[in-house]
Amino acid sequence: MAKVVIHIFHDDENSLAAGSHVAERVRQVAAETNIELEVYIFGAAQAALTDTTGDAKRADYNNQIDELTRAGVRVGACLNAARAAGTETSLTERGITLEYARDGIVTGTV
Repeated sequence: MAKVVIHIFHDDENSLAAGSHVAERVRQVAAETNIELEVYIFGAAQAALTDTTGDAKRADYNNQIDELTRAGVRVGACLNAARAAGTETSLTERGITLEYARDGIVTGTV
């Protein structure tokens, strides 16, 4: 089985929307194309996972990530960044797998 890993790093509106929506489109065809999908979120995009500004675009991004985890897609993020920001519990409660970035990035490319 082939693996597709979508990395979302930037927090500008287009990066958040494109990364999360492309992941959803890949998820929709993953079973029939025999592809394993994984999403890895890091940097500013990880901070956007806990955005509370009420911005509609960021809310859409967060909803899309939650839909992916509910659908069984492995969504990973950086453990150290989550600890530093105090978001470790809130992210894991959403089904996001926390791991050291070096491990998440290497695992996703092998």
